[in-house]
Amino acid sequence: MGRLRACLRLRRLLETRPPSSSPSPALVPHLSPRTSPFSSAVAVAAAAPHDCRDSGLGSSAYWAWIRAAAEAAPAPAPPQDEEEEGLSRYIPVKAYFLSTSIDLKSMQAEHFSDVVPQSTRSLNYIALRYSEFPPEIMDIGVRDNRFCYRYVVVFQYGSAVLFNIADHEAEHYLDMIRNHASGWLPEMRKDDYAVVEKPSLTTWMKGGLDYIALKSVDTDGIRIISSVLGQSIALDHYIRQVDDMVEEFTEINRVMEKTGDFTMKRKKLFQLVGKANSNLADVIIRLGLFDRSEIAWKNSNYAQILEYLREEYELNQRFGSLDFKLKFVEHNIHFLQEVLQNRRSDLLEWGVIILLTIEIVISLYEIIKDSSMMS
Repeated sequence: MGRLRACLRLRRLLETRPPSSSPSPALVPHLSPRTSPFSSAVAVAAAAPHDCRDSGLGSSAYWAWIRAAAEAAPAPAPPQDEEEEGLSRYIPVKAYFLSTSIDLKSMQAEHFSDVVPQSTRSLNYIALRYSEFPPEIMDIGVRDNRFCYRYVVVFQYGSAVLFNIADHEAEHYLDMIRNHASGWLPEMRKDDYAVVEKPSLTTWMKGGLDYIALKSVDTDGIRIISSVLGQSIALDHYIRQVDDMVEEFTEINRVMEKTGDFTMKRKKLFQLVGKANSNLADVIIRLGLFDRSEIAWKNSNYAQILEYLREEYELNQRFGSLDFKLKFVEHNIHFLQEVLQNRRSDLLEWGVIILLTIEIVISLYEIIKDSSMMS
């Protein structure tokens, strides 16, 4: 109560004092741009009038005057490089390919309170949002800061993209996703990226080495970025699958070159045919590599991000390479199918020849037997 009375008395004193007795601006020393706010307070304290420091108003009135003078003084301007650094927000991004399928319906039912409402009609992913702070902290306004949150975007085809989550925390979220996954891979694939939110950018976005700088980041931007990263990490898996098939056919061709024959069975060949067809279907249909993005369609800024990231990750070129390899596999499959078909035709022809030979032998035997009986 003593401090409150002192502040009220100070306010009345400042209101009743004539303008000439007010502290002159010359009393507040000039602060260089690199002077810290703490040294500013010290300088203002040194310039405080003696009637505030030594009067009966007490120390509370003195520090109240200090605060008022410090607030009235212009804030020191930071250097340009420090200002730009202060305006930037670094957001780590991690993309994983865990399995060939994730049940989004069961995951959405289990984590309903964390699901970010969809802004499009797309059904092949869900976005989850988790707070870095307890609920009582979020209730006082921290919620307005988007990156007090952590985001997890999960795709039906098996990819997951994590935003603002450290390496040692990622395993917790991956375990949560694995509970709804099927077709687990023997080796999980991972890719690191980063988003830098920089409101001082003169353009909407700017690319860099393993990062993209944006003027502002929102949930639609997170969806666009995660869609490309999820497709890219999944495409790596399918490219490796096709590379294994190419290597297998290359080995078959080497053996044929040396021996003039091959020993692949028909069942194995059909398995390769099914694998090649399913890989191509997964890339085109499940990954939605060439599907139109509704978010990018409605907003040219997001279309710019989408186009840049697709170029950065060379999705079209990598799909072209994948398609070329699949055509090589398809050509080899057709060739081997013809060889196996010819082998089967040859076997049938030999069967017919053997049957005809047996029939001729039987006929000759009956003729000889009948002639011997007549004689």
